[in-house]
Amino acid sequence: MLARLKLYAVTALAIVLAVLCGYLYFFRAPKTGAVHALADSPAVLREIQQLSELVTVKYGLQKVVGLQEDKIPFGSESLLLLVQADVLGGVDLTQLTTNDVTVAPTGAVTVRLPAAKILRVYIDDKNTKVWDRQKTWWTPWVSFNPELDQKARRIALEHVQASALEMGILRDAQSNAQKTIRNFLHVFGLTDVQFLEPNK
Repeated sequence: MLARLKLYAVTALAIVLAVLCGYLYFFRAPKTGAVHALADSPAVLREIQQLSELVTVKYGLQKVVGLQEDKIPFGSESLLLLVQADVLGGVDLTQLTTNDVTVAPTGAVTVRLPAAKILRVYIDDKNTKVWDRQKTWWTPWVSFNPELDQKARRIALEHVQASALEMGILRDAQSNAQKTIRNFLHVFGLTDVQFLEPNK
């Protein structure tokens, strides 16, 4: 009886392994036709567009913003704010059209990516702080203006974005986007990928 149960167990295990191998072979194993199925312009375009807004570079910058506000009828308030901000650069791949991606019969792919741009600028609140805040000593009854802090933050964001542009964030974002798309297409077996200059 025990020998018969062992035989049944071994037979069942063999059947399960056979079914599993068949599944892996027919449904999971990579097929050479998979590359050819992707190797047309609309298919490649769809795959790239799925990446949506592609963030390819991040700049972390610090700025110190000083503001002074005159009070009525007299006196003033001053604020010194240390701002830590992040600037994200990349390309918006949803802007790609069928004219921007071509696949030659040889499998060579030519892509014209959108021009890189700053996608987001935001303040790192954890590392942003008021360095100094004062009001004239002879006007103790004048309260601090809570909007002065927000005004300093807005100015800081403008300065941070300008600094990132001067440092070449768009150049880095465009270069990194090309590398990312090239590596992405290599996964599908498309190894000959060229990029055209983006439209201005």
